[in-house]
Amino acid sequence: MTQTVNLAVVQMHMTDQLEDNVTRAEVHVREAARQGAQVVLLPELFENLYFCQVEREEYFELAHPLTEHPFVGRFQNLARELGVVLPLSYFERAGQAHYNSLVCIDADGSVLGNYRKTHIPDGPGYEEKYYFATGDTGFKVWPTRFGQVGVGICWDQWYPETARSLMLLGADFLLYPTAIGTEPAEVETPNNYQMWQRAMQGHAVSNSTYVGSCNRVGVERVGDLTQTYYGHSFITDYTGEIVAEFGETEEGAISHTLNLTEARKFRAGMGFFRDRRPELYGTLLTTDGVTRRI
Repeated sequence: MTQTVNLAVVQMHMTDQLEDNVTRAEVHVREAARQGAQVVLLPELFENLYFCQVEREEYFELAHPLTEHPFVGRFQNLARELGVVLPLSYFERAGQAHYNSLVCIDADGSVLGNYRKTHIPDGPGYEEKYYFATGDTGFKVWPTRFGQVGVGICWDQWYPETARSLMLLGADFLLYPTAIGTEPAEVETPNNYQMWQRAMQGHAVSNSTYVGSCNRVGVERVGDLTQTYYGHSFITDYTGEIVAEFGETEEGAISHTLNLTEARKFRAGMGFFRDRRPELYGTLLTTDGVTRRI
């Protein structure tokens, strides 16, 4: 029997009002469900402006424990009502620690688990190390009603180790909620959404898997800094071809039907996982390239 799943990614702008953002996110999820979506991905930290542009103590007040979060329960009810899976990004407080996290809500509204972002960026306009501890959950793949869902969060998407680890854990497809756009004037790296897309297209190719990523749009001013988020949320097939994509300013949900059965056959035929040599990958366990034996 052929297994398929309809995946939707949401692209939207954010304000500094949680209720406004959450309400519009719900509208987009409902739109995606009307399109037939079974899994719906919202952008990273969609409940507010991307506050990590600056370092300010007051923004820690946006964090909440998972069990006390002001909107997670609302999306559990929404998932149950619509029968959709919702991997949901949020700002988590756990004791004295703070994390950039994602909770996976299954189609019956139940919480399958929590993932804390593994790779935390630190640079002008993306001051995440000020706010977030390094994730301690390890990579997560969840057995949802509509397949094995593997997730990373934004900066995780640049690391091939993330994608490969998720696939080895049994993911059927990979999802990356994101907040990415222009860099401050003093940064010399290119502001190029195509480079961002190509990194994930590479994961699709080298793992023979579908990939979905969503981004925010619009201009956000936080403190004295301004960033323009360049959208281009997209879905690739298991050959890395982009099969659905937003432009720079559109908002809403786009969807595509993933043929998981065909992807598994193609993946097996390519032999990427058959021909791996993990016994020779010891350098990946070091930071300086020198293999150490304990």
